Amino acid sequence: MSYDEPAYRRRDTGGMGTGGLREDSRFGSDTGFGSTPGYQTGSFPVASEFREPDAMELTQRRAVSQAELDDVFDDPAHGDPGRDRVAVHVIWEVLLLLAVGVVGFLLYREDSGALRGADLDQLLVLAAALGLLAVGASLTLRTGAPNLALGPIAIASALHFAENGDRGVLGSTIEAGVAAALLGLLMAIVVGAFHVPGWAVTLAGALAAMVFIQQRSGPVNLQGDYDPTEQALYLFGGVAAVSVIGGLIGMIKPVRRSVGRFRPVGDPAHRRGGLAAVLTGGGLIISSGFAAVAGVLLVAGQDSPVVPSPGLDWTAFALGAALLGGVSAFGRRGGVFGTILAAVLVTVFLEYEDTMGWDISPLALGAGVLVAGLVVTRIVEAYGRPRSRDDGLDEEEWTESDPSSGWSGGRRTDSWATPLPAQPTASRTDPWDSDRWGTGGR
Repeated sequence: MSYDEPAYRRRDTGGMGTGGLREDSRFGSDTGFGSTPGYQTGSFPVASEFREPDAMELTQRRAVSQAELDDVFDDPAHGDPGRDRVAVHVIWEVLLLLAVGVVGFLLYREDSGALRGADLDQLLVLAAALGLLAVGASLTLRTGAPNLALGPIAIASALHFAENGDRGVLGSTIEAGVAAALLGLLMAIVVGAFHVPGWAVTLAGALAAMVFIQQRSGPVNLQGDYDPTEQALYLFGGVAAVSVIGGLIGMIKPVRRSVGRFRPVGDPAHRRGGLAAVLTGGGLIISSGFAAVAGVLLVAGQDSPVVPSPGLDWTAFALGAALLGGVSAFGRRGGVFGTILAAVLVTVFLEYEDTMGWDISPLALGAGVLVAGLVVTRIVEAYGRPRSRDDGLDEEEWTESDPSSGWSGGRRTDSWATPLPAQPTASRTDPWDSDRWGTGGR
């Protein structure tokens, strides 16, 4: 076959002529194929649609509403849009209530008197004290700076009350609370100003409280005759109300988001702002004050002297009860009734363990509660996280297009009037070879 055949000759005239492949109606019109080139730079019909995509367009395949931005994990720059799912907390709190009932039934079967009369009042006071510690731990966990000084502060407050209780219950309790709040303020300043982990700073605060405890060489006789069992029901009810109201407030989106700003979300060197530091510091101060009041409740009205101890077991019980109640160890997340239910569960179990005569170290019990609480944290983090806006989106939803665009179902529906001519296959040589292209190099 020769390219000189009539079917492949160029028509110089304006007419279309006959014969050859170019006149075949199956290959479309040949308008403009002559002396004037049909293609010019920038004249390609859909060239404008093949531009470099804008970065914002890549993130707006599915629009994010303002309501979703209000529900963001931390703020619009961090986390997934969507509010926390509370169903996991509801289910877990129902299970905690059942656990309290089971352990309470076991205690009643062994010693029915433990849940009646004076013994019940003492149990309620112990639950109120542990509940205050757990509420303080819950608050600091939510703010992302767990307070490890809760136990030592409670024991130091108990010793101070034992030595000064004869001067008045209110006065000695206020003195202990103010001292604890000052220690909490110092810890808050270090945490907020230097943006360092709260657990490390509060551990130093715990050691400082232990120094005060170690100044007592032996048991301290209790001064005064205040007996909190006379108001046991009111004390426990007040602590339970504080716990539940705090949980309800923590369910409010702006509060929940603001309180949890110290939760780790990125580079720890990045400061989360003055509001985050203030709220975290406030949590440390309030929790320290709660611990001081809890220490007074632990020893008031007892017959035996107050024995100095480091108090780390009470820290373990407090943090363990908060974690067991559904507060996340990573911060921010938590339920409503979980903290007080977990405190009651631990209190009833301690009474049951004493009734059964089991000689279990308080530190071992505290460690067990902590480990169980960390398992609950894993559950809360896995099933309580906000549902990401990308969850559940399949490939078809991502490729769904705007009807006004030229794309449908991820495929281009526009057709070209004339197919591009086939290009000759280049040999496997350097494509920029100047001899081959005759351009003298590019």
